[in-house]
Amino acid sequence: MTTLAHWDGGPGPWILFLPLIWAAAVAGAVTLLRRTAWRGRRGGGPGRPPAPDDSPITLLGRRFAAGDIDEDEYWRRLSVLDEQFGRTGKGGAA
Repeated sequence: MTTLAHWDGGPGPWILFLPLIWAAAVAGAVTLLRRTAWRGRRGGGPGRPPAPDDSPITLLGRRFAAGDIDEDEYWRRLSVLDEQFGRTGKGGAA
């Protein structure tokens, strides 16, 4: 009688490599999908910037940083926005 574990004519211990090869193929496919396709659905991730914050105070800060408005106009608009939307966090940090 010939069995899979029999050394005379059976596949021997090499039969164990077939499941290992399939497991490596599945793990590789999952890793590849996680690094490419699935990342776009979640948004963000390592190496990607977070979603932009479109609050009015943040947009005002970006305009000031880009040089679109001067410092006086920035502080004037910030005081109006601060009254209307308030600042996040304690200590006055936007």
